[in-house]
Amino acid sequence: MNERRGRSARMMARAERSALASPFVTRRIGIVSLIDEEALWIIERNADRILDEIGMEFRGDPETLEIFRKHGARVDGERVRFDPGWCRDKIRNAPRIFTQHARNAARSVQIGGDAQVFCPSFGPPFVHDIEKGRRYATFEDFKAITKLHYSLAAVNHSGGVVVEPVDLPVPVRHLHMAHAHLTHSDKPFMGAVTAPERARDTIEMCKLAMGTGFVEENCVLYSVVNTNAPLVMDETMLWALKEYAKSGQCTVVSPFVLGGAMSPVSVAATLAQVLAEVMACVSLIQLIRPGAPAVFGTFFSPLSLRTGAPTFGTPEGTQFQMCAKTLADRLGLPFHSVGALTASKVPDAQAGYESQSQLMGAVLAGVNFVIHATGCLEGLLTTGYEKIVMDADRCAALQRFVQGIDFSEAAQAMDAFAEIGPGGHFLGARHTQEHFETAFWLGDMSDNGTYEQWVAEGGMWEHERASQKVRRLLNEYEAPQMDIAVREALNDFVARRTKEITGDKA
Repeated sequence: MNERRGRSARMMARAERSALASPFVTRRIGIVSLIDEEALWIIERNADRILDEIGMEFRGDPETLEIFRKHGARVDGERVRFDPGWCRDKIRNAPRIFTQHARNAARSVQIGGDAQVFCPSFGPPFVHDIEKGRRYATFEDFKAITKLHYSLAAVNHSGGVVVEPVDLPVPVRHLHMAHAHLTHSDKPFMGAVTAPERARDTIEMCKLAMGTGFVEENCVLYSVVNTNAPLVMDETMLWALKEYAKSGQCTVVSPFVLGGAMSPVSVAATLAQVLAEVMACVSLIQLIRPGAPAVFGTFFSPLSLRTGAPTFGTPEGTQFQMCAKTLADRLGLPFHSVGALTASKVPDAQAGYESQSQLMGAVLAGVNFVIHATGCLEGLLTTGYEKIVMDADRCAALQRFVQGIDFSEAAQAMDAFAEIGPGGHFLGARHTQEHFETAFWLGDMSDNGTYEQWVAEGGMWEHERASQKVRRLLNEYEAPQMDIAVREALNDFVARRTKEITGDKA
């Protein structure tokens, strides 16, 4: 038994050493695009027609309408129309590449260019593990999942609402989530977008943790606003967009589209619609603060026209992603899209196939920020504990993949050929001994031993091995360092704002 435990520990240690510890991944291979110049011209022309002839509604915020009117857009009630080329002209001010700074500078990530960032799932109200099953998420789950992602080298970002902690009142929930991201992790994280005051609270907490002057001069928050497809931006998302734009923080404009209901049933039509929505909203960001970081985001899931349910890991979802990345490149914007999505309710074969398909599509397309890279179950209604570490294993493998092939003199191994000669084997070669720990990627979620060895070690399925790893990571978790004065300031801010929001006089 002790021998088996020792072998398992060595395998885990080797896998974790081989996982990329860089704060983000720099890809050294090309991207795969499924759209040619003629198709690009068609999509861009149709997006211009949509904005010119149909327009987009910006609801519940007269100030936004006045900003558009002042700069030459055609405003009729809450409907705004744009001349062809008007939005592209404004978008040119947005940076192609920028840095999102983390509390720990060594964890800061590049957004755009050849960088790829892998981020947890966002927003599920439920959690699942193989011991307790599916249940509503609590703040204890939120903290545990944040600790897991901090501990996983293949996850570059702490995320945002990794689960909805339903045991916390909604008006103060954002305070505790931001506090958890800042204290249980030192990776970059996302800002609240459900109300303007919640966005302001998040910014203020970053100022306490990182310094007011630094936050005023740098991007420290990455926040996603969704359009209400088709062609609507509501006041809640508008208010958050404006807060982050004014403060120079990153806003991702990500139309949330269920194909067949919120867009036409074809990929070509959905691409034009999404491009139109992104251009209109990013132009607003640049009118508010020229040069503010902005990202072209997408969430596209085709509906099953038989059942009305979203589908994941489909050919159309991957096709859409690979085409949209090219559209983002032509606008000069970083690209944000989805990763390991699945409709499966448990971490089974369906979850593996669907998640790998969508994640591979994101990686091949060159998505700069891969959201929902870990943990998704049940079409984002649930975050799975075991699924988190299973997905992180796949992320690590794909991160190794995009780094390309080593053609250095050492990798050519000519000395090994001379040492071994014809008919020999390379297991004992000096070159093999020098490189055996790093030569091939090896994760710890897959079992590559014999059947007999697998049975002797308990005959565990992958989700059972993942459950063991979850427990080990949480047991071994050590919080990142934080100055005690900073922690006390954050604690005081949360307490004060909670009283102000709830009216508690105690």
